[in-house]
Amino acid sequence: MVETIQWTEGGVVMIDQTRLPLEEAYVTCRTYEEVAAAIREMVIRGAPAIGVAAAMGVALGAMYAGGEDLDRRMETVCDTLAGTRPTAVNLFWAIARMKRLYATLRGRPAAEIGRALAEEAMRMREEDIAICRAIGRNGAPLIPDHKTVLTHCNAGALATAGYGTALGVIRAAIESGKTIDVFSDETRPLLQGARLTAWELQQDGIACTQITDNMAGHFLKSGRIGCVVVGADRIAANGDVANKIGTYSVAVLAKENGVPFYVAAPISTLDLTLESGDGIPIEQRAASEVTHVFGRQVAPEGIAVQNPAFDVTPARYVTAIITERGVARAPYEESLRKSGLQERF
Repeated sequence: MVETIQWTEGGVVMIDQTRLPLEEAYVTCRTYEEVAAAIREMVIRGAPAIGVAAAMGVALGAMYAGGEDLDRRMETVCDTLAGTRPTAVNLFWAIARMKRLYATLRGRPAAEIGRALAEEAMRMREEDIAICRAIGRNGAPLIPDHKTVLTHCNAGALATAGYGTALGVIRAAIESGKTIDVFSDETRPLLQGARLTAWELQQDGIACTQITDNMAGHFLKSGRIGCVVVGADRIAANGDVANKIGTYSVAVLAKENGVPFYVAAPISTLDLTLESGDGIPIEQRAASEVTHVFGRQVAPEGIAVQNPAFDVTPARYVTAIITERGVARAPYEESLRKSGLQERF
Protein backbone atom coordinates (compact mmCIF):
# COMPACT_ATOMS: atom_id res chain seq x y z
CA MET A 1 0.00 0.00 0.00
CA VAL A 2 1.38 3.43 -0.93
CA GLU A 3 2.56 5.66 1.95
CA THR A 4 0.75 8.94 1.31
CA ILE A 5 2.12 10.95 4.23
CA GLN A 6 4.49 10.30 7.12
CA TRP A 7 5.93 12.22 10.06
CA THR A 8 9.72 11.85 10.21
CA GLU A 9 12.57 13.50 12.10
CA GLY A 10 13.41 15.37 8.91
CA GLY A 11 9.91 16.74 8.36
CA VAL A 12 6.57 15.74 6.86
CA VAL A 13 7.19 13.40 3.93
CA MET A 14 4.48 13.00 1.30
CA ILE A 15 4.29 11.41 -2.12
CA ASP A 16 4.16 14.10 -4.82
CA GLN A 17 0.85 13.38 -6.52
CA THR A 18 1.46 15.99 -9.23
CA ARG A 19 4.21 13.74 -10.66
CA LEU A 20 2.29 10.48 -10.74
CA PRO A 21 1.99 8.15 -12.59
CA LEU A 22 5.20 8.72 -14.52
CA GLU A 23 7.42 9.33 -11.50
CA GLU A 24 7.12 8.19 -7.88
CA ALA A 25 8.76 11.05 -6.01
CA TYR A 26 8.51 12.30 -2.44
CA VAL A 27 8.53 15.81 -0.97
CA THR A 28 9.76 16.69 2.52
CA CYS A 29 8.05 19.68 4.15
CA ARG A 30 10.11 21.18 6.99
CA THR A 31 7.88 24.16 7.77
CA TYR A 32 4.15 24.77 8.05
CA GLU A 33 4.42 27.10 5.06
CA GLU A 34 5.74 24.24 2.94
CA VAL A 35 2.87 22.01 4.09
CA ALA A 36 0.39 24.75 3.18
CA ALA A 37 1.96 25.11 -0.26
CA ALA A 38 1.81 21.33 -0.79
CA ILE A 39 -1.90 21.32 0.01
CA ARG A 40 -2.62 24.36 -2.16
CA GLU A 41 -0.64 23.01 -5.12
CA MET A 42 -2.18 19.51 -4.77
CA VAL A 43 1.09 17.76 -4.06
CA ILE A 44 -1.18 16.14 -1.48
CA ARG A 45 -4.94 16.04 -2.05
CA GLY A 46 -8.05 14.20 -0.97
CA ALA A 47 -10.07 15.39 2.02
CA PRO A 48 -8.79 12.94 4.69
CA ALA A 49 -5.17 13.30 3.54
CA ILE A 50 -5.46 17.08 3.61
CA GLY A 51 -6.72 16.88 7.18
CA VAL A 52 -3.75 14.78 8.31
CA ALA A 53 -1.34 17.06 6.44
CA ALA A 54 -2.83 20.14 8.10
CA ALA A 55 -2.48 18.57 11.55
CA MET A 56 1.18 17.83 10.85
CA GLY A 57 1.61 21.38 9.56
CA VAL A 58 0.23 22.76 12.83
CA ALA A 59 2.69 20.60 14.76
CA LEU A 60 5.60 21.85 12.65
CA GLY A 61 4.48 25.42 13.20
CA ALA A 62 4.49 24.96 16.98
CA MET A 63 7.80 23.09 17.10
CA TYR A 64 9.72 25.75 15.21
CA ALA A 65 8.24 28.90 16.72
CA GLY A 66 11.60 30.19 17.92
CA GLY A 67 11.12 33.06 20.34
CA GLU A 68 7.79 34.12 18.83
CA ASP A 69 4.75 34.39 21.07
CA LEU A 70 3.22 30.94 20.71
CA ASP A 71 -0.41 32.06 20.87
CA ARG A 72 0.15 34.52 18.03
CA ARG A 73 2.23 31.97 16.14
CA MET A 74 -0.48 29.30 16.41
CA GLU A 75 -3.11 31.70 15.12
CA THR A 76 -0.98 32.50 12.07
CA VAL A 77 -0.17 28.84 11.43
CA CYS A 78 -3.80 27.71 11.65
CA ASP A 79 -5.09 30.59 9.53
CA THR A 80 -2.48 29.88 6.84
CA LEU A 81 -3.35 26.19 6.64
CA ALA A 82 -7.09 26.87 6.75
CA GLY A 83 -6.73 29.22 3.79
CA THR A 84 -5.34 26.59 1.44
CA ARG A 85 -8.52 24.88 0.15
CA PRO A 86 -12.07 25.86 1.12
CA THR A 87 -14.25 22.85 0.25
CA ALA A 88 -12.70 19.87 2.10
CA VAL A 89 -14.19 20.06 5.59
CA ASN A 90 -11.63 17.58 7.00
CA LEU A 91 -9.06 20.38 6.76
CA PHE A 92 -10.97 22.56 9.21
CA TRP A 93 -11.90 19.61 11.42
CA ALA A 94 -8.25 18.64 11.81
CA ILE A 95 -7.12 22.20 12.55
CA ALA A 96 -9.87 22.58 15.15
CA ARG A 97 -8.79 19.35 16.83
CA MET A 98 -5.22 20.61 17.05
CA LYS A 99 -6.42 23.95 18.42
CA ARG A 100 -8.39 22.21 21.16
CA LEU A 101 -5.34 20.23 22.20
CA TYR A 102 -3.17 23.34 22.19
CA ALA A 103 -5.65 25.10 24.47
CA THR A 104 -5.10 22.37 27.09
CA LEU A 105 -1.32 22.74 26.81
CA ARG A 106 -1.05 26.53 26.92
CA GLY A 107 1.60 27.69 29.40
CA ARG A 108 3.73 24.56 29.21
CA PRO A 109 7.26 24.60 27.72
CA ALA A 110 7.26 25.11 23.97
CA ALA A 111 9.18 21.89 23.33
CA GLU A 112 6.60 19.89 25.31
CA ILE A 113 3.74 21.50 23.40
CA GLY A 114 5.40 20.76 20.07
CA ARG A 115 5.93 17.11 20.96
CA ALA A 116 2.33 16.72 22.12
CA LEU A 117 0.98 18.25 18.91
CA ALA A 118 3.24 16.04 16.78
CA GLU A 119 2.03 12.96 18.65
CA GLU A 120 -1.57 14.02 18.06
CA ALA A 121 -0.95 14.48 14.34
CA MET A 122 0.61 11.02 14.11
CA ARG A 123 -2.33 9.62 16.06
CA MET A 124 -4.71 11.20 13.52
CA ARG A 125 -2.80 9.50 10.72
CA GLU A 126 -3.17 6.08 12.34
CA GLU A 127 -6.82 6.75 13.14
CA ASP A 128 -7.49 7.65 9.52
CA ILE A 129 -6.09 4.34 8.28
CA ALA A 130 -8.22 2.44 10.81
CA ILE A 131 -11.29 4.49 9.84
CA CYS A 132 -10.79 3.73 6.15
CA ARG A 133 -10.55 0.02 6.89
CA ALA A 134 -13.81 0.25 8.86
CA ILE A 135 -15.46 2.07 5.95
CA GLY A 136 -14.25 -0.73 3.69
CA ARG A 137 -15.71 -3.42 5.94
CA ASN A 138 -19.04 -1.62 6.14
CA GLY A 139 -19.22 -1.03 2.39
CA ALA A 140 -17.96 -4.36 1.06
CA PRO A 141 -21.34 -6.16 1.40
CA LEU A 142 -22.91 -3.52 -0.88
CA ILE A 143 -20.63 -4.33 -3.81
CA PRO A 144 -22.20 -6.86 -6.21
CA ASP A 145 -20.04 -9.86 -7.07
CA HIS A 146 -18.86 -10.45 -10.65
CA LYS A 147 -19.61 -6.87 -11.65
CA THR A 148 -17.70 -3.71 -12.54
CA VAL A 149 -17.50 -0.78 -10.10
CA LEU A 150 -17.31 2.75 -11.49
CA THR A 151 -15.44 5.39 -9.51
CA HIS A 152 -14.71 9.06 -10.15
CA CYS A 153 -11.58 11.01 -9.17
CA ASN A 154 -9.32 9.38 -6.58
CA ALA A 155 -10.61 8.28 -3.18
CA GLY A 156 -7.95 5.70 -2.44
CA ALA A 157 -4.83 5.46 -0.30
CA LEU A 158 -3.50 8.56 -2.06
CA ALA A 159 -6.49 10.60 -0.87
CA THR A 160 -6.18 9.42 2.73
CA ALA A 161 -3.47 8.38 5.16
CA GLY A 162 -3.80 4.88 3.67
CA TYR A 163 -6.24 2.25 2.30
CA GLY A 164 -8.82 4.74 1.01
CA THR A 165 -12.53 5.46 1.27
CA ALA A 166 -14.15 4.54 -2.06
CA LEU A 167 -11.18 2.39 -3.06
CA GLY A 168 -11.14 1.06 0.49
CA VAL A 169 -14.62 -0.33 -0.11
CA ILE A 170 -13.40 -1.91 -3.34
CA ARG A 171 -10.30 -3.34 -1.63
CA ALA A 172 -12.40 -4.77 1.20
CA ALA A 173 -14.86 -6.34 -1.26
CA ILE A 174 -11.98 -8.09 -3.04
CA GLU A 175 -10.45 -9.15 0.28
CA SER A 176 -13.82 -10.70 1.19
CA GLY A 177 -13.56 -12.93 -1.88
CA LYS A 178 -15.61 -11.03 -4.45
CA THR A 179 -14.55 -10.91 -8.08
CA ILE A 180 -14.84 -7.36 -9.32
CA ASP A 181 -13.04 -4.94 -11.60
CA VAL A 182 -13.01 -1.16 -11.73
CA PHE A 183 -13.80 1.50 -14.31
CA SER A 184 -11.95 4.72 -13.52
CA ASP A 185 -13.23 8.00 -14.93
CA GLU A 186 -10.30 10.12 -16.08
CA THR A 187 -11.64 13.12 -14.06
CA ARG A 188 -10.90 16.27 -15.98
CA PRO A 189 -9.29 18.72 -15.77
CA LEU A 190 -6.48 17.36 -13.57
CA LEU A 191 -7.02 13.68 -14.45
CA GLN A 192 -6.94 12.27 -10.93
CA GLY A 193 -8.70 9.15 -12.15
CA ALA A 194 -6.24 8.54 -14.96
CA ARG A 195 -3.09 9.60 -13.12
CA LEU A 196 -3.83 8.41 -9.59
CA THR A 197 -6.67 5.88 -9.33
CA ALA A 198 -5.48 3.79 -12.26
CA TRP A 199 -1.88 3.87 -10.96
CA GLU A 200 -2.92 2.97 -7.43
CA LEU A 201 -5.09 0.04 -8.51
CA GLN A 202 -2.31 -1.24 -10.75
CA GLN A 203 0.06 -1.16 -7.77
CA ASP A 204 -2.37 -3.44 -5.91
CA GLY A 205 -3.01 -5.74 -8.87
CA ILE A 206 -6.70 -4.79 -9.05
CA ALA A 207 -8.16 -4.98 -12.56
CA CYS A 208 -8.87 -1.45 -13.78
CA THR A 209 -10.07 -0.01 -17.08
CA GLN A 210 -9.57 3.66 -17.91
CA ILE A 211 -12.47 5.55 -19.49
CA THR A 212 -13.01 9.20 -20.29
CA ASP A 213 -15.58 11.13 -18.25
CA ASN A 214 -18.05 11.30 -21.12
CA MET A 215 -18.11 7.50 -21.50
CA ALA A 216 -19.75 6.97 -18.09
CA GLY A 217 -23.31 7.12 -19.40
CA HIS A 218 -22.59 4.60 -22.13
CA PHE A 219 -21.25 2.02 -19.69
CA LEU A 220 -23.87 2.68 -17.01
CA LYS A 221 -26.52 1.91 -19.63
CA SER A 222 -24.74 -1.27 -20.73
CA GLY A 223 -25.56 -3.26 -17.59
CA ARG A 224 -21.91 -4.05 -16.92
CA ILE A 225 -21.57 -1.66 -13.97
CA GLY A 226 -22.99 -2.98 -10.71
CA CYS A 227 -22.56 0.19 -8.67
CA VAL A 228 -20.77 3.52 -8.40
CA VAL A 229 -18.58 4.31 -5.38
CA VAL A 230 -17.07 7.76 -4.84
CA GLY A 231 -15.55 9.72 -1.97
CA ALA A 232 -16.59 13.12 -0.63
CA ASP A 233 -15.06 16.40 0.50
CA ARG A 234 -18.06 17.65 2.47
CA ILE A 235 -21.49 16.21 3.25
CA ALA A 236 -24.34 18.43 4.43
CA ALA A 237 -26.89 17.41 7.06
CA ASN A 238 -29.48 16.51 4.41
CA GLY A 239 -27.10 14.16 2.58
CA ASP A 240 -26.05 16.51 -0.23
CA VAL A 241 -22.49 15.59 -1.18
CA ALA A 242 -19.66 17.78 -2.46
CA ASN A 243 -17.10 15.81 -4.42
CA LYS A 244 -14.81 16.30 -7.40
CA ILE A 245 -16.42 18.09 -10.34
CA GLY A 246 -18.27 15.63 -12.55
CA THR A 247 -19.60 13.52 -9.66
CA TYR A 248 -23.09 15.04 -10.00
CA SER A 249 -23.27 13.99 -13.65
CA VAL A 250 -22.29 10.42 -12.79
CA ALA A 251 -24.91 10.29 -10.03
CA VAL A 252 -27.69 11.44 -12.36
CA LEU A 253 -26.66 8.90 -14.99
CA ALA A 254 -26.50 6.15 -12.38
CA LYS A 255 -30.03 6.86 -11.15
CA GLU A 256 -31.37 7.02 -14.71
CA ASN A 257 -29.98 3.54 -15.31
CA GLY A 258 -30.94 2.02 -11.96
CA VAL A 259 -27.34 1.67 -10.73
CA PRO A 260 -26.72 2.22 -6.99
CA PHE A 261 -24.61 5.29 -6.21
CA TYR A 262 -22.63 5.04 -2.97
CA VAL A 263 -20.57 7.67 -1.17
CA ALA A 264 -17.78 6.49 1.14
CA ALA A 265 -16.46 9.00 3.66
CA PRO A 266 -15.42 9.30 7.31
CA ILE A 267 -17.69 11.15 9.72
CA SER A 268 -15.09 13.94 9.79
CA THR A 269 -16.40 14.77 6.30
CA LEU A 270 -19.89 15.47 7.64
CA ASP A 271 -20.76 19.13 8.12
CA LEU A 272 -23.98 19.02 10.09
CA THR A 273 -23.89 22.80 10.51
CA LEU A 274 -25.07 23.06 6.89
CA GLU A 275 -28.69 22.18 6.20
CA SER A 276 -27.99 21.49 2.53
CA GLY A 277 -25.29 21.50 -0.09
CA ASP A 278 -26.25 25.04 -1.08
CA GLY A 279 -24.03 26.27 1.73
CA ILE A 280 -20.93 24.32 0.73
CA PRO A 281 -18.15 26.62 -0.54
CA ILE A 282 -16.90 25.53 -3.97
CA GLU A 283 -13.24 26.09 -4.70
CA GLN A 284 -12.52 27.89 -7.96
CA ARG A 285 -9.17 26.99 -9.47
CA ALA A 286 -6.89 28.49 -12.11
CA ALA A 287 -8.07 28.83 -15.71
CA SER A 288 -4.81 27.27 -16.91
CA GLU A 289 -5.96 23.88 -15.59
CA VAL A 290 -8.66 23.94 -18.28
CA THR A 291 -6.85 25.74 -21.09
CA HIS A 292 -3.65 23.68 -20.77
CA VAL A 293 -2.94 19.96 -20.53
CA PHE A 294 0.46 19.13 -19.02
CA GLY A 295 1.68 22.59 -19.90
CA ARG A 296 0.47 22.56 -23.49
CA GLN A 297 -2.22 25.03 -24.48
CA VAL A 298 -5.31 23.35 -25.96
CA ALA A 299 -7.81 26.24 -25.96
CA PRO A 300 -7.83 29.59 -27.78
CA GLU A 301 -5.86 32.41 -26.20
CA GLY A 302 -8.06 34.67 -24.08
CA ILE A 303 -11.06 32.29 -23.91
CA ALA A 304 -13.28 32.74 -20.86
CA VAL A 305 -12.98 29.85 -18.38
CA GLN A 306 -14.93 28.53 -15.42
CA ASN A 307 -13.10 25.98 -13.28
CA PRO A 308 -14.99 24.86 -10.17
CA ALA A 309 -13.06 22.04 -8.49
CA PHE A 310 -16.18 20.43 -7.00
CA ASP A 311 -19.89 20.02 -7.57
CA VAL A 312 -22.72 19.08 -5.21
CA THR A 313 -24.76 15.92 -5.75
CA PRO A 314 -28.25 16.24 -4.23
CA ALA A 315 -29.11 13.59 -1.68
CA ARG A 316 -31.90 12.18 -3.85
CA TYR A 317 -29.26 10.64 -6.11
CA VAL A 318 -27.30 9.03 -3.25
CA THR A 319 -28.27 5.43 -2.51
CA ALA A 320 -26.29 5.29 0.74
CA ILE A 321 -23.42 6.98 2.58
CA ILE A 322 -20.83 4.56 3.97
CA THR A 323 -18.98 5.71 7.11
CA GLU A 324 -16.83 4.00 9.71
CA ARG A 325 -19.90 3.87 11.97
CA GLY A 326 -22.13 2.13 9.47
CA VAL A 327 -24.22 2.73 6.35
CA ALA A 328 -26.55 5.74 6.38
CA ARG A 329 -29.62 5.86 4.15
CA ALA A 330 -32.38 8.38 3.54
CA PRO A 331 -33.77 10.24 5.35
CA TYR A 332 -30.23 11.50 5.89
CA GLU A 333 -31.28 14.23 8.29
CA GLU A 334 -31.90 11.41 10.76
CA SER A 335 -29.30 8.79 9.83
CA LEU A 336 -26.36 11.21 9.54
CA ARG A 337 -27.09 12.89 12.85
CA LYS A 338 -27.04 9.49 14.54
CA SER A 339 -23.63 8.83 12.98
CA GLY A 340 -22.18 12.34 13.13
CA LEU A 341 -21.71 12.97 16.81
CA GLN A 342 -18.15 14.17 16.29
CA GLU A 343 -16.94 17.53 17.53
CA ARG A 344 -17.18 20.22 14.90
CA PHE A 345 -14.89 23.09 14.03
